[in-house]
Amino acid sequence: MFDETDSPKTNRRRFMKTAAGLGVASLGLSSVSGSAVAVEPSETDQWTREEAEQIKLTDDTTAPVISDNPNSISDDYWIWDTWPLRNRDGSIVKIDGWQIIFSLTAPSDLVPGARHNAATIRYFYSRDGKSWQEGGKAFDTPLGHHQWAGSAMYDPTEEQIYHFYTAVSPEPEFRQRPALGIGASIETSPNGVELTGEQEHVIMGTPDGEMYQTLEQSRDQGIVYAFRDPWYFKHPESGEDLVVFEANTPTGSTDPSDPQSFNGNVGVMRATNDELTEWELLPPVLEAIGTNQQLERPHFVFNDGKWYLFTISHQFTFAPGLDGPDALYGFVGDSLYGDYEPLNESGLVIANPEEAPFQAYSWLAMPHGDNILVESFENFRGLDDTSQGAISLKEVGNLPPEEQKELFGGTLAPSLKLQLNGMKTKIVAELNDGHFLPSVGASSGSSNGK
Repeated sequence: MFDETDSPKTNRRRFMKTAAGLGVASLGLSSVSGSAVAVEPSETDQWTREEAEQIKLTDDTTAPVISDNPNSISDDYWIWDTWPLRNRDGSIVKIDGWQIIFSLTAPSDLVPGARHNAATIRYFYSRDGKSWQEGGKAFDTPLGHHQWAGSAMYDPTEEQIYHFYTAVSPEPEFRQRPALGIGASIETSPNGVELTGEQEHVIMGTPDGEMYQTLEQSRDQGIVYAFRDPWYFKHPESGEDLVVFEANTPTGSTDPSDPQSFNGNVGVMRATNDELTEWELLPPVLEAIGTNQQLERPHFVFNDGKWYLFTISHQFTFAPGLDGPDALYGFVGDSLYGDYEPLNESGLVIANPEEAPFQAYSWLAMPHGDNILVESFENFRGLDDTSQGAISLKEVGNLPPEEQKELFGGTLAPSLKLQLNGMKTKIVAELNDGHFLPSVGASSGSSNGK
């Protein structure tokens, strides 16, 4: 793997074609514990401009307006990107009656825009999956100046958590490296949950400059950059340990007005040892070159033999000439490197309503039987149609601090239930704020709670 500051030495497209023709093993990428290699990359699929031009809000894809005042799960912290503790098969863990979630948090005396440079991962626990009690920090000594989103997997045999997260350098650089913390165990009692034990932290990888753009390569573009958000999953057929993450594809364009500078992708890493401390880069499964700069928090839901790939994106990260809302987007294929088709023709799955275009963000889709449960956080409310005199999102940072805080939700939003029908999705129910329903039809995990 190249150091992040190295210059690319080969053409990325040539590498991709070589990977497709020879397979992973022929490129010197090792298998895990001597098992047969199941993941053989083929050509990266594209979310095209033509598909994104089909984006339109419908009754099936528009979230209800959040009507209630925010009911924060913390008195002291802003809460945003959130993920549950899951088993290797993706089902939500329930240990001695307790569910656990992890959230990015920052002190609520900060203005909302400053929270990203102070983000710390904390955990919360609940018996009913909706009434959350604050636990504490997920890590004592994590990597990075601060931490951004990830995922968490519990191994009941080892009785330890594998916690994937993003180690980030301070503002203004925001250099991002996927990281893994291993070793936390769970102690339960009738009154709550505590994470205990020392943890080992490792960096999983850095951009290679060929498949994945480096920070240095991105600087002339003047657009947001990403190499973050590791989401763990076990390959449903081979059992290999993999993560998908958000990144960008080097295109050579340095003009922020050039659609080719909008180059988001969904990357893949694979573990090369059983301890999950060593990882290798595989080619992206999806790119949005010329379509969108940012495919945040990618993750999979497996249903009826199909691979449903979900990601989130902002209105401002669409390439020139395209218009899409802050929303959850989704695609479906037959395999990891399958031909992905956008759900609902355009990819739009859940959008904020036009009268509250920034009310929620960071949607996370989770399997729930043959349906899908989607969680998010309350973002900026009260930013309505600017043609009617309301303030725009760009103007929020110019307001007095207390007014900025008043506009920001900073807690878990109402969960939504999706009906999944092949290439189509439909919002069918609104649940409680931050409601994580227990998994249906899958194992729920167990532990020797103490």
